[in-house]
Amino acid sequence: MLAWAGDFRKVFWFATLPGLLAVALLAIGVHEPKPTGPVQAKAPIHWRALKQLDAAYWQIVAMGAVFTLARFSEAFLILRARQNGLPDSLAPLVLVTMNVVYALSAYPAGLLADRLDRRHLMAAGLVALIASDLTLAWAPGLAAVAVGVALWGLHMGLTQGVFATMIADAAPAQLRGSAFGFFNLAGGIAMLIASALAGFLWGRFGAAATFYAGAGFAVVALGFIAADFKFEGEAAR
Repeated sequence: MLAWAGDFRKVFWFATLPGLLAVALLAIGVHEPKPTGPVQAKAPIHWRALKQLDAAYWQIVAMGAVFTLARFSEAFLILRARQNGLPDSLAPLVLVTMNVVYALSAYPAGLLADRLDRRHLMAAGLVALIASDLTLAWAPGLAAVAVGVALWGLHMGLTQGVFATMIADAAPAQLRGSAFGFFNLAGGIAMLIASALAGFLWGRFGAAATFYAGAGFAVVALGFIAADFKFEGEAAR
């Protein structure tokens, strides 16, 4: 962005190169293992196959959808940074900051997920998201926006890998791909709804209202986790 003085067309043309390299790596450097036994052709997946997924899986899907309602498109992070004076040429730094924190926190979160109740990590991730939303709603300058964006990345690191593990554990092996696909479908629909609502609130009431609403949805999701703990405790008694 700095080299081409904000010429978005050139930036996007340049951005195709990593994509082409990724495809080349898949074609040349990644090899599927050969099947060890006879391969049987299977019929295409049908919606009725989802009936084989139990209540634990659907609870995770519902929780993931509520999480996504609380975490609308990251484009709003860039818009908030621009409101506080970030030039267009530096706009990518918003997502860079978020993804660096996401990457740095994901591995430790994975280690903790092997040792702790995963719901604790999910709750911690929601607390990080609430703190992020409140910081971004209040943010008087770029320093506060940077803190909010970093907290957003911490939320991602604490929750996204845990969700993947929970889906893998809850789904039968033969339906694991379908389980992930439907989970992402539900998340995509929730993201569309959340982003549309965020855009409406931004245009009608301002940026702060958007982030306060996100914090509200995060509190609702936190309530889901608290209710799950309470239900488990009562069942144990």
